[in-house]
Amino acid sequence: MSSSCHEKMDLSSNSLSGDLPQSFKNLSTLSTLYLQNNKFTGSINVLSNLPLDDLNVANNKFTGWIPNELKNIDNIKTGGNSWSSGPAPPPPPGTKSDTRASQSHKENEKSGLSGVAIAGIVLGFLIILGIVINLFSRRSTPPPHYIEDDMLSPRRPFTPLSSSELPSDFHAKSHKDFRELKSFKSSSSNRIKGLQASPSISLKLPSSTRLQSFSNNEFTNNLDVKTSSSVAIASYSLADLQTATGNFATGRLLGEGSIGRVYRAKYADGRVLAVKKIDSSLFHGERGERFADIVSNISKIRHPNVTELVGYCTEQGQNMLVYEYFRNGSLHEFLHLSDDFSKPLTWNTRVRIALGTAHAVEYLHEVYSPSCVHKNIKSSNILLDTELNPCLSDCGLATFFERISQNLGTGYNAPECTKPSAYTVKSDVYSFGVVMLELLTGRLPFDSSKPRYEQYLVRWASPQLHDIDALAKLVDPALHGLYPPKSLSQFADAVALCVQSEPEFRPPMSEVVQILQRLVQRSGISQRGDGLGASQRTDDSDY
Repeated sequence: MSSSCHEKMDLSSNSLSGDLPQSFKNLSTLSTLYLQNNKFTGSINVLSNLPLDDLNVANNKFTGWIPNELKNIDNIKTGGNSWSSGPAPPPPPGTKSDTRASQSHKENEKSGLSGVAIAGIVLGFLIILGIVINLFSRRSTPPPHYIEDDMLSPRRPFTPLSSSELPSDFHAKSHKDFRELKSFKSSSSNRIKGLQASPSISLKLPSSTRLQSFSNNEFTNNLDVKTSSSVAIASYSLADLQTATGNFATGRLLGEGSIGRVYRAKYADGRVLAVKKIDSSLFHGERGERFADIVSNISKIRHPNVTELVGYCTEQGQNMLVYEYFRNGSLHEFLHLSDDFSKPLTWNTRVRIALGTAHAVEYLHEVYSPSCVHKNIKSSNILLDTELNPCLSDCGLATFFERISQNLGTGYNAPECTKPSAYTVKSDVYSFGVVMLELLTGRLPFDSSKPRYEQYLVRWASPQLHDIDALAKLVDPALHGLYPPKSLSQFADAVALCVQSEPEFRPPMSEVVQILQRLVQRSGISQRGDGLGASQRTDDSDY
């Protein structure tokens, strides 16, 4: 790599989506590029000719093959994607094998032009950004992003969303340009050739929403586009949440979990969110300081398959977390609370849900630093978006889950979890295996209505997972036999690995992800949902 290449771009953890723009090809002086923890799709071929020394594309939705040119980078991270296996296809006729070398030679010849080109790109970007900021600052309310708790209220009838109501690509199209703009930040210690180093760009949020940076514990009105040590999130007033929830009325109660209750908050403009009201007895006299630490930690957990914390409230002894809301509810509802208005999840959708959830757990265990144990993995904590893609909730709340058996519920606990201190990442793997068994069989982890020997799902199903004939009888009858037998067998093999009684024999989540990715690729299953796997619920309640 040329010693003259010193530029750095950090776009990590910004929920960016879509394919990488072709304009990346023009960044001929870029040596460091961070794209991790986003929702990028497509290939990374556009990066193949850049003079990179450090590249991180982990935790996205990239597909295809990693270009050979990038495999030679000194520091490259590519985990958490859906790369194709086997040899890459040959280049198109006439493509030279030493493209990168020739490109580098051309760049050296045109270094002056490269700097001017980069300057033009950045100046154009800043002009567009100014327009976007001006439009954004006129909004009177923050965008709606909300969630639902693990213990859900009785299921309401499902009504499919019409294409005119919510197109599958609506979110990507309407926010793609703005997301690309708001997440650009060049390292302040470096300069783009021909330009002076500029300070980090900040966006103004509406005055009705306060923001707090947990790096210095002071309120601010600016949201840094990208910070590595802190994330600014919205602070909601207690009065605002009381109004939106009808003073936390019983009719607004979504459910009650082991750490408190969750209420549905609805505003006059139609916005809906979910408010997790944490039991004050869990703080043991150090309420304010501990809650600030918890919010700070949760705000840093960013992954496409993890529910995002969008706000909090800490007033008058009340501590609440505000999340995005998923109108489709949880996986538990789809599997166990079916009604005449809903369709069962298809086999392909079940496999996708398993893979997406596995990506989330892998992120917590092996990518997020320090490693994070979830301690509450179950089907009621796997929420489904409008396209039936999964998002794992309750991440970062393990500090509250001191009574493991009471928290997870019968059937999810790993055998070693006789006390809180015994819980490890391998215990999470076991709980995830139980969720996979639910997807496979359509049964509850524990069902007292079954014959005694069938009540505990793992105990009943495990001996049959490697028996082809018995396996066919385990499958959820709601599938009506509509599944590839080989795919079913491979799925069962993954389950068997996860629910082994000895924790040291259970695989790490990265291995589980690889197994499921191979299954998806061989079966030709789409890794992102189209919402056709089941009906979806509407949000037309007066509450």
